[in-house]
Amino acid sequence: MAGDNIGGRIHFSSTGRTLEAEDEIRLLSVGVDIGSSTSHLVFSRLVLERLDSRYVVASRETIYESGIMLTPYSAYDEIDAEALGRFIRDQYAIAGLGPDDIETGALILTGVAVRRRNARAIGELFAREAGKLVAVSAGDALESTMAAYGAGAVARSIRDRATVMNVDVGGGTSKIAVCRGGKVVAQTALDVGARLFLATDPEAAAVATRMADRLFEAMAGGSPGTLLRLPALDWRGPIDVLTFSGGVSEYIYGREVGDYGDLGPLLAAEIRARAERWGPLLERPVAGIRATVIGASQYTIQVSGSTIYVSPLDAVPLRNVPVIAPELPLENDDIDRAEVARAVAEVLARLDLDDGERPVAVFVPWRGSATFVRLDRFCRGVAEGLTPVLERGHPLVLAGDSDIGGLLGIHCREELGLANPIISIDGLELKEFDYIDIGQMLESSGAVAVVIKSLVFPAA
Repeated sequence: MAGDNIGGRIHFSSTGRTLEAEDEIRLLSVGVDIGSSTSHLVFSRLVLERLDSRYVVASRETIYESGIMLTPYSAYDEIDAEALGRFIRDQYAIAGLGPDDIETGALILTGVAVRRRNARAIGELFAREAGKLVAVSAGDALESTMAAYGAGAVARSIRDRATVMNVDVGGGTSKIAVCRGGKVVAQTALDVGARLFLATDPEAAAVATRMADRLFEAMAGGSPGTLLRLPALDWRGPIDVLTFSGGVSEYIYGREVGDYGDLGPLLAAEIRARAERWGPLLERPVAGIRATVIGASQYTIQVSGSTIYVSPLDAVPLRNVPVIAPELPLENDDIDRAEVARAVAEVLARLDLDDGERPVAVFVPWRGSATFVRLDRFCRGVAEGLTPVLERGHPLVLAGDSDIGGLLGIHCREELGLANPIISIDGLELKEFDYIDIGQMLESSGAVAVVIKSLVFPAA
């Protein structure tokens, strides 16, 4: 819903919409993977169809896969921004696309690359230049999820009714994801990778053996010393199918035989030998080295429902907004305004967001009827809980899972008289510690694109 009055009325729509066009959204998306060893990108075409009040992805098509370059470093602790920028711009030109053609996507810094001193600045710079809403993301949990989707492990868990483990082995890190019923249900990551050691070292073979041992220890739910980057895998059920992705997987499945001076061939041989003895059925992934970048291009986006409220329209795009998920008392018919305010304020304090220095998005899992009284008590409670944020002039950002966004936004503007910009969107699945980027309103549908991500940049 646009927050504009046209002819004295408020419209749940953008001007120029048609019923035929709004049932289907077509987007061009980019995924950019700046990794420890290699960097590359993928362009995809996504078709989303409206299902009730939300949009779901109906089809995904890869339209261009870039070449793969060795990630350039200007120094040990810095990525070569100039060389990387040339490569990305060249790939856009070869694909016949420009940034204005790209409507969404994600740039993800993975493995050891994210630890470089200028990683955050490079990610944010290229994301702004890459398209209208390209999110910069960094974090082992998100990376393991993207790899699992891009490798086809999530889809395989539905198709084969199986529990699938995907292990993405790259240059600096390995990410493990357990997929069941179309979801990633457990994950971890550890410092095992092909480019952490040179193949010319006399100890290379022994190091590859130890790395493979530690990797399979983590896959079994163990805690291999200080190598873990996330908590140990908490899955204790059987694994039916095992797949590998990432650069090392190209050697595991015999798709690569070249020698790049790292542990790739040695580590792959050790992993393959253990995988064949481990028990689960070893299968080929849909994508190997490109799994993460395909996941970034095709699986990071959600599109809000069409019953939303954005006022003024230039309140979006909005980037890097942390999500809070307070325990809201929505199960009762009689919503307690004070309880809502207290729940919001407590989460702000717990996450050190109560200084009001940045906007936050409140996840609203609305339940029950949307009567005037319930809406009023809820909205006033949220506004009261967000006092330190709203007093700084930041927008009120509400993100729900049902088709209540428009009503909440209208109520905050018309009944509360809130002067802040208001962005109230719905049809989303969010959780605490997510970050969201919210795009401009899509002209054909009145919805907005939302990228849900993690932002984990080590301090050193």
